[in-house]
Amino acid sequence: MDAKNRFETKTTFALSRLEWLAFLAVSLVLAFQHHADIRWAVFVLLFAVIDVIGYLPGAIAYRRSPDQRVARGYYVAYNTMHSLVTAGVIAGAWALFVRPEWALLALPIHLMGDRALFGNSLKPFGVSFEPAADPEFAEFEKRHRPVFPGHSSQSAADPSEEGTHAVRA
Repeated sequence: MDAKNRFETKTTFALSRLEWLAFLAVSLVLAFQHHADIRWAVFVLLFAVIDVIGYLPGAIAYRRSPDQRVARGYYVAYNTMHSLVTAGVIAGAWALFVRPEWALLALPIHLMGDRALFGNSLKPFGVSFEPAADPEFAEFEKRHRPVFPGHSSQSAADPSEEGTHAVRA
């Protein structure tokens, strides 16, 4: 993936999820090590507010919509609340105006859990609010599946793909 090709193959997406899983693991280890110092009501509040504001309204609208389409504002709310920038602003403001505390680990635990465990990140306007296979992306994945030299599934029928597989895996 790069600035001109903003998509991921299954392999690159798995590698991104592995990075997010590492960050989740660090956050969980810190929470475990400092569990006695965590104000759990604050932790639950910070963990929940992300979805209470950012996900639940859109999910309800999606389920109530006859064509499963929702207004762009639900995407904006989701992306705002599920942004690492927003989490950083919330954590910084909390530390400045309330106090620095271990309960703030709720923010990266929630966001990295969404990304690493569920594969959810920010939502583009052009896709379903809830995960649904997009036929065009399914076709993209089919065209860009990893093929290894000497593997029998290499497409000899499509000469336009010849010599391109080395950079796709």
